[in-house]
Amino acid sequence: MTTPTLPARRRWTREELLIVLDLYCRIPFGQFDYHNPQVIRVAEAVERTPSAVAMKLGNLASLDPGLKQRGVSGLGNASASDKAIWQEMHADWTAFTSESLTARQNHGLVDKAESTEALESEAVRDRITEREATTTQRVGQNFFRDALLSAYNYKCCIPGLTLEPLLVASHIVPWRDDAKNRLNPRNGLLLSVLHDKAFDRGFLTLDDDLIIRVARGHIPSADEFFVQSVASYDGQAISPPEKFRPHPDFLAYHRENIFLG
Repeated sequence: MTTPTLPARRRWTREELLIVLDLYCRIPFGQFDYHNPQVIRVAEAVERTPSAVAMKLGNLASLDPGLKQRGVSGLGNASASDKAIWQEMHADWTAFTSESLTARQNHGLVDKAESTEALESEAVRDRITEREATTTQRVGQNFFRDALLSAYNYKCCIPGLTLEPLLVASHIVPWRDDAKNRLNPRNGLLLSVLHDKAFDRGFLTLDDDLIIRVARGHIPSADEFFVQSVASYDGQAISPPEKFRPHPDFLAYHRENIFLG
């Protein structure tokens, strides 16, 4: 009696890994499940099972130091290819978002609106000014926002606001000051519109332990609304993200160059 030969396991291609890693960045850790419609859609596009995609998300999670810091871990079976694509992403976020977009386009995962938006963004790359950035789609801005929404579970990390139209993917080091890290989610916080503006103008900052510091010398004590909505959070910790914990170097830059305290 002959033993049946099992079919060889199909290796994950580079494009498939780019697509799944892009998905990893855009959905919360708790949604890495084969029942998730987004997981199912990606699985259909790359011709794999939802379970296989969910497992690959878990393998990628094992590489995330932010999850480990919170005592959460992935499946721990990351391959050499997983590790390589993870390192590439962190080395050049702009290249990653561009390549993952192309991979998603090739597999029918990009709708017409996103495709048009990406082409417009490509046309202004490397010559975009801060003024232009306020009126045109910033390169990869949707990716940056999605990554922060998923990392903070769709809640402002200060008061916990969950009304998505009032949430801002805020840069720690401003867009104009660090082209390399414009799309790096570790250079971001998910803030309400009010706290985004206060952070951007230097009225508040974070220390390395993610404790809020308010510029006390600039607090208008007569403004009760400001005291209650901003100054009252002085000394409190933000709600930490599941993924993409703010990098200490970016926080130090904000304290040294933007914070008014």
